Amino acid sequence: MDERAPSYEELAALVADLRERVASVERENADLRRRLAGGAPPPAPPPPPPFVKPSVRPGRRRKKLGRPAGHAPALRPPPPEIHFEVAVPLPGGGPGGGPGGGCRCPHCRGELVGLKDHDRVVEDIVPPPVAVTRYRTRSGYCRHCRRRVESRHPDQPPPADVPHAQLGLNALAAAAALKHDAGLPYRKVAGVLKDLCGLTVGHAALPKQVRRLAGWLGAPGGAADAIRDRLRAGAYANVDETGWRVGGVNHWLWALTNPDCTLYQIDRRRRSDVVRRVLGERYAGTVVSDFLPTYDKLPYKAQKCVPHLLRDIEKTGARSPSFAASPFRKRLKRAAKDLLRLKARWDELGDDAYFLRVGRLADRLDDLAGTVSDDRDVRRLAARLDRHADALAAFLLAEDLPGDNNAAERAIRPAVVIRKISGGHRGGTTATAAAVVMSVLRTARQQGKNLIGTVKRLVQRHLAGEPCQPGDLFPVPSG
Repeated sequence: MDERAPSYEELAALVADLRERVASVERENADLRRRLAGGAPPPAPPPPPPFVKPSVRPGRRRKKLGRPAGHAPALRPPPPEIHFEVAVPLPGGGPGGGPGGGCRCPHCRGELVGLKDHDRVVEDIVPPPVAVTRYRTRSGYCRHCRRRVESRHPDQPPPADVPHAQLGLNALAAAAALKHDAGLPYRKVAGVLKDLCGLTVGHAALPKQVRRLAGWLGAPGGAADAIRDRLRAGAYANVDETGWRVGGVNHWLWALTNPDCTLYQIDRRRRSDVVRRVLGERYAGTVVSDFLPTYDKLPYKAQKCVPHLLRDIEKTGARSPSFAASPFRKRLKRAAKDLLRLKARWDELGDDAYFLRVGRLADRLDDLAGTVSDDRDVRRLAARLDRHADALAAFLLAEDLPGDNNAAERAIRPAVVIRKISGGHRGGTTATAAAVVMSVLRTARQQGKNLIGTVKRLVQRHLAGEPCQPGDLFPVPSG
């Protein structure tokens, strides 16, 4: 009997198996030929960077925890007043606390002697209850405006025809602070409101409520405009940016800050137009930034971050042994550190000696900028010095101008924590609202103000049709 002819699937499987064997034989053949020829095998790819941060080296001296010996302890200030007095007697049943006037030990029931009185002051929070208010308003139709006008209480948000109660201004401000200052996700914000004061709110409804809040704060003449005007009036502005996701698309979160305020902007572009739109064309201050080429196109006075240059020197030396061994690296690192040291000694040296040393440092930077070398990294950093030598030393000529961009990096850090938790925003309106709310909360934090009270006062000011006043967010000018 004749054997059955193989099917198409069996033939295809056989061909695939043969092709795999041929490829394996060809690889072995190539390896043997390379060994016979004495050629070295191709270099292995570098290992991936470790996912876990390496541990501290054994034996390394670490800074001792806590304050140095002899320093006063850091304690909270005592409470200004006592609200309740509670007497806590020792165990016992007699007039003095125990049988027959004696006090007994709770462990062995022995009589206690040498009795003393103590004051133990305890500060605690009292969970606030939810207050439900029915505002009995009235409305009337205006034939001139052709619309219905309704009365409104200062503590009442704009009316909305909803089957349930609206969230009040305190609840809205608290939810915004928990989300955009404490960095909690909306689900945990709803949980905190429920546990702390018994307010029930769905976490999915909170983003819309925060958008309403941001609309009031970001209205013309409101808190966002006041922050922008304060930033424009400052002597300098620290600027930095970081990646941000909006609807799955890459955007940029910009932070512009000075000692008085902070303004955040979320934009699709990583261009100088974003900074120019915030600071305006008439800005007379100095922009403190890193070495991103975007900032070179700004028409303002510039100060480049000296610690950024020091970090670049360290990273370049770690990956390039030739650069690490070059005299240029040592001279540049010493000059950058001398910039920071010299500014700290201005009062000690006096103006004449100080500005004499400033001139010498400027000559050292010019000399380093003219370095000629075959090393690519030396040429790169020398070219940077040639472009930014004046911007690196500008802070030496202004007493209040910093030589680092630490303020902008500190302003970016809380937003980065929120980004790591939430991953960004799903829509552009939510992203814009988040930038407005974060700006107001960060500025209120800088001014040492109560976040919830400040936000509520700013919203009340807007709903009353009044612009933001100096005392609402910033100190009232003296005189």
